[in-house]
Amino acid sequence: MTAIAEPSITAKPSLSRAPSLPALALSRGALELKMFFRERDAVIFTFALPVVLLILLGSIFDRAMPNGPEASGVSSSQLLTAGMIAAGIGSTGFVNLAIGITSDREDGTLKRLHRAPLPPAAYFVGKVILVLVTGLIELAIVLVLGALVFDLQVPTDPTRWLTFTWVFLLGVTACSLLGVAMSSVPRSVRSAAPIVNLPFLVLQFVSGIFIVPISLLPSAFQQVAALFPLKWLAQGFRSVLLSDSAAALEPAGAWEHGRIALVLGAWCIGGFVLCLTTFRWQSRKDG
Repeated sequence: MTAIAEPSITAKPSLSRAPSLPALALSRGALELKMFFRERDAVIFTFALPVVLLILLGSIFDRAMPNGPEASGVSSSQLLTAGMIAAGIGSTGFVNLAIGITSDREDGTLKRLHRAPLPPAAYFVGKVILVLVTGLIELAIVLVLGALVFDLQVPTDPTRWLTFTWVFLLGVTACSLLGVAMSSVPRSVRSAAPIVNLPFLVLQFVSGIFIVPISLLPSAFQQVAALFPLKWLAQGFRSVLLSDSAAALEPAGAWEHGRIALVLGAWCIGGFVLCLTTFRWQSRKDG
């Protein structure tokens, strides 16, 4: 009896799908974090700077004004704590990102990435992920320090934390986009640090980060600060972390949540437009 052979079944070759943009962006973000945490000196300096400034300036201001600003239950060091959170986001999003991208451009990383199949958006989202993670770590450090050393009362009201979330996200987005746009200004990585740090240092002073309350500053400085996101970012964090009586210390005598959202949102749009119109994948010497 002759056996009847069964027809062979040939499996169809599976078509490999290209990774999606979110997957590529997450992968790039993980790579950015890995490279950042490998640089121990940069990690220590990034997270130690706000701690040192907060301890030094908080102690000085509380000694200079033992009764605190003219708002019940609010001390100068508590005002400074909220401002240092904003400064930390500005530093990681604007300063570090601008200098880091300038370095990527000079060593040819951007040129190689631009020619690779990696979507450009994945590179930028990866940078934003780096800012988000480092910003959250700085935030946690400053909050713990403020609570332990300066009696800052961490809020328990969910509404305040909702405000904190949208202020944080808008601030990170605006500062990151401005950092990307600013990276096209320095001609080399050697000149990047002074070029980027100078305007940020000035903004910290006029935005009421180091001088508290901000109403102590000359009105001309306050008007300049109102044009930029750092002042509104600090004001948003003060509205979350301080008592409602502290609103009297603001120039308008109120927290102005609507204006905070408007200014930060406008800078997100403006920063995006600046990135589209000014960003360069190659250094000037490459043409």
